[in-house]
Amino acid sequence: MHPVLPFAFWHEYSRRNMKNIIDLSLLLDESLPGTWPGQHPYSHVIWKDFPSAEEAYSTYHFTMDEHCGTHCDAPAHFIRGTDDPDSDLFGDSLDLMRMQGPLKVIDVRFLNEQKKAGISPWIEVVHVNEWETRNGALQASDIVVFQTGWDCYYKKNNAGYRYGDGPIRDRKTPGWPSPSVDTLSYLYEKGIVCLGIDSPSMGATHDGIPPHQFGLGRRMIYVEGLANLDAVPATGATFLFLPLKIARSTGCPGRAIAYIP
Repeated sequence: MHPVLPFAFWHEYSRRNMKNIIDLSLLLDESLPGTWPGQHPYSHVIWKDFPSAEEAYSTYHFTMDEHCGTHCDAPAHFIRGTDDPDSDLFGDSLDLMRMQGPLKVIDVRFLNEQKKAGISPWIEVVHVNEWETRNGALQASDIVVFQTGWDCYYKKNNAGYRYGDGPIRDRKTPGWPSPSVDTLSYLYEKGIVCLGIDSPSMGATHDGIPPHQFGLGRRMIYVEGLANLDAVPATGATFLFLPLKIARSTGCPGRAIAYIP
């Protein structure tokens, strides 16, 4: 049997190591633009709030789209499902081991200079190659995350217009950088199976279906709606995403962190 470690040990361990955990997740709030335009809005409502001395507790209920806030896409999001409840197309079947590993952050914020309303600039293979020249070749075990800087638009009420409504619904503001199918193919051939991005979607605002069909059709996992990537280095951190276990889901909200040793 393993020895039971004293509380003082865990207290000291946490004190030393928790400061090295960077939260890469968006805050869910009804006034924040965490829901894809046109989908079911996020709602957080009081259910009971200390109703009596006999029921001295408080609890809320919430409703949300599966692809709200920080979440991952399951293949069923863009790949037609099956009647088999054990199909690996759904979120409850995703392999957690594939959502943790060495974090490699590819900064593509310079692409935001290509300002076209409703259009996403493409992240091309050459951009990945340039990053590899500076930081080393990507390996199959890596979690590759694109830093678009889009989380800077994740603000309350009308201030968050550019995060989703502007580029997606109204097509009046520029879209976020998005990997082309060629780029996804390049990464897939290198054995990379988990990709992340700090924008609402891995797909382009003007052509979002092909990147999803390519990657999810090959059982790649997309973690979307990340944040705070400027707090982690290009290499050297470890990534972890834990999705909610929702039966037959097309996507799963969850918590993403980076651990910096």
